Amino acid sequence: MRIANLRGRAALVVESGAIDIESASAGAFGPDPMDVYERWAEFLAWAEAAVLPDALPYEPSDLGVPVPRPPQVLAIGVNYKDHAAEAGIPDPDELIVFTKFVSSLGAPNATVELPSDDVDYETEIVVVIGAGGHRISREDAWSHVAGIAVGQDYSERTVQRRPPVPQFSLGKSFPNFGPFGPFVVTPDELPDRDSIRFGAVLERPGEPLLTLQTGDTAQFFFPIDEAIHRLSQIVTLLPGDIVFTGTPAGVGLSRGILMRPGYRLTSTLDGFGSFTNEFVAAS
Repeated sequence: MRIANLRGRAALVVESGAIDIESASAGAFGPDPMDVYERWAEFLAWAEAAVLPDALPYEPSDLGVPVPRPPQVLAIGVNYKDHAAEAGIPDPDELIVFTKFVSSLGAPNATVELPSDDVDYETEIVVVIGAGGHRISREDAWSHVAGIAVGQDYSERTVQRRPPVPQFSLGKSFPNFGPFGPFVVTPDELPDRDSIRFGAVLERPGEPLLTLQTGDTAQFFFPIDEAIHRLSQIVTLLPGDIVFTGTPAGVGLSRGILMRPGYRLTSTLDGFGSFTNEFVAAS
């Protein structure tokens, strides 16, 4: 399944369009997209048996934050071998974890206002938790996953590196610094859940299209099931939590590419669509 937030309402996305979940379920599920994740087992049981009505067309601008009010937003740093190499960081033995605050989440096609000239991009796979838990085993971890999406962990590097100690969470939490989507894809749709491919390209006025990043989760230090296992040894994961899983090589910090007004960055989850963010100057 592919689950979206369309104009604030939970919807199923199919090839021909979108289906409103409240209408299709005769009110068994409310319009709030969070209702799906907070009642994940019930929703799966309904979806497996449901006879769905015809889908209706929608516009990309209709897409909202797929999971608008996650209880927790967790993010993993230095989780790709090529990114660790480009940054000169030793291979980690343990998860490197920070948070993005919920107010930083953005609709897939959100316009991003630049607070400075030091804003970087980080293309990532985002995991949505369906069934919460504490001390989840690696073997059971995928059963706790509602789905995945592609996202951007935009970062204001000056704030992030501000002394006397780094401020990762603040530097990554300006408005719309966490867009993801275009919808949530359930694991059964993935050709290989241990090798999820994604990437990002940049449009700059008057210049050729530039590939910024290409990623494959097969290059993780900590695969999704291992990351969920390790996170849950400390954190009690909750239904609707989201996890940014890290970025591959090619971030702007290493390439000298930072976002400017008029740039357009398109993030793609291979086989499952894309979204585009446009950047504007601070008003």
